[in-house]
Amino acid sequence: MVNAGPNALAERKFYQSGNLRLSYLDYGGDSKRVMIMLHGYMANARSFSELAVRFQDWRVIALDQRGHGWSGHSSGNAYAREDYINDILHLIQSELGGQPVTILGHSLGGLNGYQFAARYPELVKALIVEDIGAEINADFSFADKLPYRSASLKELRASLVSAGLRAIDYFSESVLEDERGWGFRTDLKGLRVSVPQSNGVWWADWLGSSCPILLIHGAKSFILDTEQAKRMEARRPGTKLVVFEQCGHGVHAEDVNGYYRAVNDYLTELNRT
Repeated sequence: MVNAGPNALAERKFYQSGNLRLSYLDYGGDSKRVMIMLHGYMANARSFSELAVRFQDWRVIALDQRGHGWSGHSSGNAYAREDYINDILHLIQSELGGQPVTILGHSLGGLNGYQFAARYPELVKALIVEDIGAEINADFSFADKLPYRSASLKELRASLVSAGLRAIDYFSESVLEDERGWGFRTDLKGLRVSVPQSNGVWWADWLGSSCPILLIHGAKSFILDTEQAKRMEARRPGTKLVVFEQCGHGVHAEDVNGYYRAVNDYLTELNRT
């Protein structure tokens, strides 16, 4: 059978991780090379829709991480580091037969990716880590200012502006409408539990794997500074840093063409070695 490559109309699937039902988008194709994409806070699997379809020689799977998208919200506030890592493990074991994968992660997803690789090196062929550091001090207190539901989409967007956010389009990716009004698929209360547990000094995890890593950084990022990104490259063998000078935290959204070229060139070169 000829590999059709990723499909823009990805199939939504579900699996079980502990007591949570999690969702992912399977872009299809019959390639033996599998790439798992992990989004950042308040995003979801569809955040990668424009990027995923470009990897024609891969089977691309984009996960809605717990508390995001169509995945379940933890009633017990289970948003610890190990919870996210176990979600990736269960995805690989139950949906992919335990085969090694390449992981591409943005922000929260990048942290989850490199911590997963440190614990399960046999399951990770390569990592693409986008704009997250080994020392993290993120502030998501703005989420407390966001309404549970708004009467209109315009009102909801205004609440993002009032909370001091500038990347409105990034956050609007997770918007939904139901019988109660307009809101977010993200578990906003869960962020209060998750973000403090994502913050910390994680050098041991960053240095704890040996797979190749492409570290992508936006020079105008408010999450990762260039000096730390350079230290991450220098301290870890097998790491390549690519800096996008005109981009901020969400490089994959701000320069999808350049981002794809950087990732594809890197993976192509790895395939030659």
